[in-house]
Amino acid sequence: MINVGISGVGFMGWIHYLAYQKTVGVRIGAICTRNEAKRQGDWTSIQGNFGPPGEKVDVSNWSCYQDFEELISDDSLDLIDICLPPDLHANAAKRALRAGKHVLIEKPMALTAEDCEEIVAVAAENDRQALVAHVLPFFPEYAYLRNAVDSGEFGKLLGGHFNRVISDPLWLGKDFWNEEKVGGPLIDLHVHDAHFIRFLFGMPRAVNTRGRFRGDIVEYCSTVFEFEDSDLVVTSNSGVMNQQGRPFMHNFEAHFEKATMQFSFAALADDPEVSPFKVFDAEGNVQRPDLGSGDPVDSFVMEIQEAVTAIESGVPSSLLGGELARDAIILCYKQAESARNGVRVEL
Repeated sequence: MINVGISGVGFMGWIHYLAYQKTVGVRIGAICTRNEAKRQGDWTSIQGNFGPPGEKVDVSNWSCYQDFEELISDDSLDLIDICLPPDLHANAAKRALRAGKHVLIEKPMALTAEDCEEIVAVAAENDRQALVAHVLPFFPEYAYLRNAVDSGEFGKLLGGHFNRVISDPLWLGKDFWNEEKVGGPLIDLHVHDAHFIRFLFGMPRAVNTRGRFRGDIVEYCSTVFEFEDSDLVVTSNSGVMNQQGRPFMHNFEAHFEKATMQFSFAALADDPEVSPFKVFDAEGNVQRPDLGSGDPVDSFVMEIQEAVTAIESGVPSSLLGGELARDAIILCYKQAESARNGVRVEL
């Protein structure tokens, strides 16, 4: 049984808590938060854009710390789940790894490629695993796509287009646009697709991005990813648009030799719109696979289970590994460089 300590009891800490209740082989042993009410089990102030709102939580069997150093000094804990604000990820991860703990870091891994690289190095030096909680590959539609790649059922994956756009996140304030706090749309939003593209296709040899800016931060951009394999055609759009009627949307179209896969979801100001996952096969059929309940918390359960398996087996996860998450951050910065200078940028 893996004992976990959660650092940061906000929305993502709450979602991870819900996932731990359904995950085999792990249990919460401690939390760390500066909020006294939350240390007492009152999580009712937590709200998010999916899942249930926060509730009263029984914390009587946990150690409830105010100080992070106390958390990572707790000898009963094996894994520190870092759900802190993005600018605190790097320092917390390195401290926990040096204290002999495995870490699961909520995305983004860190705000700079240099910090990501250092986390990977510190994990190796201390024989611990640095896992990064990129949940997108565990969403049913994205999981179906990656499983089809693994099985080879539809032949070679030839490319795809990945789209992720939000309305201006006014509720996040100015920190969203601060490179030293959150990082803006590429680091906070597009990093999901950068991670998934890197997982599916490997590391591109170059990116060619055009974008709009808000100050020095890319607000919206479109990218062509270049690979050594000239058969691959991979593109993405991501960023912020300034009409509040569509708070969030993501979609993809993936092309195989023998099929095309398509999916789209948009949260709207009135009702969500979903274009269900479809497979257009080589025989002219339209398949609509049953992908389950669609409860987003279930995807976090699979993510946590993947982390537990990696720690128990000692075999790094191909989906949650620190090197993969580091490469996603590198891609985001290379895309920003390409957009800023209006030129193709090699990696």
